[in-house]
Amino acid sequence: MFELILLCAQDQVETISEALLAFDALSVSVEDADAHTDQEQALFGEPGMPAPASGWLHSRVVALFAEQALAEQAAQLLKIQDFFDHANIVRIAEVPPQDWVRLTQSQFEPVEITPELWVVPTWHEAPAQASKVIRLDPGLAFGTGTHPTTRMSLRWIAQHLEPASRVLDYGCGSGILAIGAAMCGAQSVDAVDIDTDAVTSAQANAAANHVLVNTGLPDMAQGVYDLVVANILAAPLKVLAPLLCGHVQQGGHLILAGILSRQVEEIQLAYAPYIQLQVADTQDGWVLMAA
Repeated sequence: MFELILLCAQDQVETISEALLAFDALSVSVEDADAHTDQEQALFGEPGMPAPASGWLHSRVVALFAEQALAEQAAQLLKIQDFFDHANIVRIAEVPPQDWVRLTQSQFEPVEITPELWVVPTWHEAPAQASKVIRLDPGLAFGTGTHPTTRMSLRWIAQHLEPASRVLDYGCGSGILAIGAAMCGAQSVDAVDIDTDAVTSAQANAAANHVLVNTGLPDMAQGVYDLVVANILAAPLKVLAPLLCGHVQQGGHLILAGILSRQVEEIQLAYAPYIQLQVADTQDGWVLMAA
């Protein structure tokens, strides 16, 4: 495999990227050409906030090609295009062979939730002290145990879930919270999501962990639950306030995550007509709210 690397201005990136794909590039990636310098530009902000710019002032574009001849041909074709003015080809180089599966796996280590409860990828051995192990590999659906919102939600479940509870995981993603609830003694667990891929992933993950979780689209959630947990984001959580609170059993618990510290008051205000939320945990700028 060979990579063609070039530099261009922000307003050229889209056109050049489309041209590279038309010239049989396998993939095209764009990076900040000024990264690790005083001119580095922070392009992505906090969740829910607009990006400060649509692209970097100076961009480094990398296109992968199956053969060197294809990369060289693409470079020659780009040079004669009007839209390539002031852009520059940096080099064409062979990409060393990589075991991409092993490289990806190396980024994911076992995650401690409590001393007893761990999230462990299938290619790792579980720690000796782990009495409860959720086996979960990265996939299309959100939720591998590495994000603070997932860890805080799981930790609350492990420490506070009452035996024989009926649990609803609303916006289940990978199903990790539902699986954790089942492992921690829940009698019945429903996991729902608007994304059919997430529903499929959650069911497969539950089966792989040998726990029973009922998965489906949101209309599957019926009646009231001893625990309702929703790890989504602040905006949908506000819209869902009456629905989620309506699913909470009298005397039951509501756990919300996916909330930044600066969003606490607006979430409390949205839920005030139904329930009184308090911050139950914080980690890395994220909060877990409970009532």
